Amino acid sequence: MNKTHLRLLLLLLVSAPLLTTAQQNQFTLEEIWGGAFRTERLDALHPMNNGTQYSVLNYDRTAKASTIDVYDYTSGEKVETVVNTKDLLDLNYVISYEFSDDESRMLLAAELQQIYRRSSRGKYFVFDRTNKSTTLLSNNLVKEPTFSPDASKVAYGYQNNLFFKDLSSGSVIQVTEDGQNNSIINGITDWVYEEEFGFVRAFDWNSKSDKIAFIRFDESDVPEFSMDVYGKDLYQHQEVFKYPKAGESNAKVSLHIYDLKTKKTTKVDLSAYNNYYIPRIKWSNDPNILSVQLMNRNQNELDLVFVNAAQNTSKMVHQERDAAYVDVTDDLTFLNDNSFIWTSEKSGWNHIYHYDREGQLRNQITDGEWEVTRYYGFDPKTARIYFQSSENGSTVRDVFSVTKNGENKIQLTNEVGTNSASFSADYTYFINTFSNTETPYRFSLHQALTGEQLREIKNNNALKDKLNTYALSPKEFSTIEVKGEELNMYMIKPLDFDPNKEYPLFMYQYSGPGSQNVADRWGGSNDYWHQMLAQQGYIIACVDGRGTGLKGRDFKKMTQKELGKYEVEDQIAAAKKLGERSYIDADRIGIWGWSYGGFMSSNCLFQGADVFSMAIAVAPVTSWRFYDTIYTERYMTTPQENPGGYDRNSPISHVDKLEGDFLLVHGTADDNVHAQNSYRLVEALVQANKDFDWLMYPDKNHGIYGGNTRLHLYRKMTQFIQRSLGEPRSTLIEIKN
Repeated sequence: MNKTHLRLLLLLLVSAPLLTTAQQNQFTLEEIWGGAFRTERLDALHPMNNGTQYSVLNYDRTAKASTIDVYDYTSGEKVETVVNTKDLLDLNYVISYEFSDDESRMLLAAELQQIYRRSSRGKYFVFDRTNKSTTLLSNNLVKEPTFSPDASKVAYGYQNNLFFKDLSSGSVIQVTEDGQNNSIINGITDWVYEEEFGFVRAFDWNSKSDKIAFIRFDESDVPEFSMDVYGKDLYQHQEVFKYPKAGESNAKVSLHIYDLKTKKTTKVDLSAYNNYYIPRIKWSNDPNILSVQLMNRNQNELDLVFVNAAQNTSKMVHQERDAAYVDVTDDLTFLNDNSFIWTSEKSGWNHIYHYDREGQLRNQITDGEWEVTRYYGFDPKTARIYFQSSENGSTVRDVFSVTKNGENKIQLTNEVGTNSASFSADYTYFINTFSNTETPYRFSLHQALTGEQLREIKNNNALKDKLNTYALSPKEFSTIEVKGEELNMYMIKPLDFDPNKEYPLFMYQYSGPGSQNVADRWGGSNDYWHQMLAQQGYIIACVDGRGTGLKGRDFKKMTQKELGKYEVEDQIAAAKKLGERSYIDADRIGIWGWSYGGFMSSNCLFQGADVFSMAIAVAPVTSWRFYDTIYTERYMTTPQENPGGYDRNSPISHVDKLEGDFLLVHGTADDNVHAQNSYRLVEALVQANKDFDWLMYPDKNHGIYGGNTRLHLYRKMTQFIQRSLGEPRSTLIEIKN
């Protein structure tokens, strides 16, 4: 047979399996990162006080104007446009909005400058619905503006101090005066609280609008971290901020209450309690009773303390303890009698509890070997509590209601997948957001008492129809037995999958404590990329190992003090087991992940050299010694207490075992997982004389995005996969003489 005939035969053999998908579109990176598959949403959904209407933020591309529109729940008809920026001289568009409690006024965000993951400073306007007037809140870019409950004032943070503006007189009152950059912050969280306790506004109005409670952060002793930002100037500049790494000093926090009548600030004495952290403050319905959640440094004890602002006294009403750690949530809800709803894992699963105002347990409302994943609220008219849970399986979510005494539970959603609810103010209706792996987000209106669907509000059928023209493989859900546990898994196979052939396997995971990747919900850009890879001849698999969420307290917290041990063991064991399947090429198995997932993929390649032939690590932690106090010490305690746990499971400790192909990626301006992590790993690999590839993105943060950055990154990763795990089957390989 001559060379021409041989090449033709090879081309036919390589191309034949693709004939079934030849008429379907193939995903491209340009489409994925160009927004071709964006979903429609209900943006900034707000249930109106009357219980019959809701508002959303819309953008009219024709008029180039933002509108805040009010719709009737039952008819779906638009009943009012509250704000239209084309009618406002000072506003071209609205980024976000917030109503006052009585809905007489609105805060409109017109310009926002992102600071960290959750924080921003911006230009805000106060819109008065009565006279349709718009007033600039401040000439300065401020943080976290918040109406007082009576809508007469707005409090906000500026230059590390707390202010409020009287909307009638226009006067501005400065509550604190000692704020200083990288030293003292009043009413706004520091970096580590924002990132790990998940909130920015560290002040709260009481119900009478005459007191403001706030947390003060003294960062003086917190070590500074600096990042070079190169920009476009001749010389770079440094971003310097306080960042407490594991084992180092945190900000000293204190609680204060400002009285608007006396214009005096009182410091609250919390010395009798675990007061190292103050992860939450919230006024109760009583205008003099402030709830404060306090934690010790190891975060395995949480004290719920009620402060009496009138008497300047306090008492602990509830305490949570756990051998590992206690999660902080926003589920604390006060009922009319100042009794409160609380969620806890003390039974081994996250459930809802009801306590009286003195902290005495009235009853456990939900129970079972499943998790309450979201608490929605309490309807005093029907005495029913609404919540989301994993009762029907850890990979799905449904919405339920139950009476306050824990009886007569009703399932309100029926479609299998992920359901989440937004309830009307009077709990007559809820808008359900539903999705699964085959259905992009669909929004529908339901009766709250029965769950009966009244109408569909919005869907993504146009996107679904578009995707039907693409080669799209189903996500196949299953479990895989590893180390005596049934781990949740999904797999994506090529659409023309042939069980008699061998395919390279490419695994994806995150694996962090309490996380979940294997869930029946609509995916994002990574899913489209995985589909693209699947159609190029790779099998994609994702396994949620030990330490991930939704399988109970013990499963989640077993990784305590050993982050990276059991999770890595599970990924290696799962890959080995999958490699035994006849249709997977055990010599071509790769793994990738971002952040915690990058920590994992590095470890898996280094420690599983006999299983993995390649890995990609994006923005990875490479030693928990380099990461922040709150997150790291929650799971590892301090390096001083647990040095072995930190070092045994660090990828840096295992560089000598690297045998496969390794791609390391980081942004140089990552304020979260510092590029220091990758630089230290690079140095260790160099000194171990190991070959690897690495890619640094100048001035990019933990998300590594902006302009063509994501497109560039995913093209590089795709090329690396093709080189490491084998060229796609659609590529003709040149045959030499």
